Amino acid sequence: MKVTEHIKNSNGKTLFSFEIIPPKKGNNIEDLYHNIDPLMEFNPPFIDVTTSREEYIYINKGNGLLDRKITRMRPGTVGICAAIKHKYNIDTVPHVLCGGFTKEETEYVLVDCHYLGIDNVMALRGDAMSHQKYFEPCENGNHFAKDLVNQIQNLNKGKYLHEVIEANHKSDFCIGVAGYPEKHLEAPSLQTDLKRLKEKVDAGADYVVTQMFFDNQKYFDFVEAAKNIGIHVPIIPGIKPIAIKRHLQLLPQVFKIDLPQALINEVENCKSNKDVRQVGIEWAIQQSKELLAAGAPVLHYYSMGKSDNIHQIASEVF
Repeated sequence: MKVTEHIKNSNGKTLFSFEIIPPKKGNNIEDLYHNIDPLMEFNPPFIDVTTSREEYIYINKGNGLLDRKITRMRPGTVGICAAIKHKYNIDTVPHVLCGGFTKEETEYVLVDCHYLGIDNVMALRGDAMSHQKYFEPCENGNHFAKDLVNQIQNLNKGKYLHEVIEANHKSDFCIGVAGYPEKHLEAPSLQTDLKRLKEKVDAGADYVVTQMFFDNQKYFDFVEAAKNIGIHVPIIPGIKPIAIKRHLQLLPQVFKIDLPQALINEVENCKSNKDVRQVGIEWAIQQSKELLAAGAPVLHYYSMGKSDNIHQIASEVF
């Protein structure tokens, strides 16, 4: 079932969902199940599974020579989605990236998703590689998320890269995209970023999931501003509980977001990471209750591979 259908069928009730990261290459999927199992009691209608783009590794060839190879440290997004769908009888949302993938490779991924009965995909541009100052698409890859949305919509119409498919064999993906209540780090202004979001929606995106934020007013203002420029698809708030003290520096640096001073003060007063984790849980509970009361369609949690804090939050909210 599509994410938008889950929202429609909820009759205004706020739903619970979360996002997981595939285990590193060589790890067992049982560890992933161990973290998913406790969250199933909150009846998530869907689970997102992230995708990692390629990275460079250097292999010593001897004689002081290094051979640079491209690898992916967390492969298997589509396979993990299929495994979760089979094990839990739940919809999954694989993340599909522009970065690191040609249009042909993207088409192969989407064809596999269609074969497996996966109805939803999250279309993202992705980040620059560590050695790049700015994002650079690979040769014959999509440059922007809106281009990726266009490619997915073409498949929904039966238009593949090199052929046209019969109508009864075309895909019917529900497409999610990212939104940024405090603007994307590369956008010159929030208004410009909202225009980019509208381009993605106009291209065929069905819903939006926001980047994490820690001040709910940022989300409320973002939703209102989006409506004012003609964006009327569901906008799902993304929530991440702070877990370690280093997040005070790391999250603003990586995601270019602001943290409320009250939250900063509480974290700085903590004596241990255990205390920090509890502060993060309590802050996310407050956020969640306010978003729930305001009628957010879904509360979407970034679990980052661990579920104990998400379970504590959901236990107080749902």
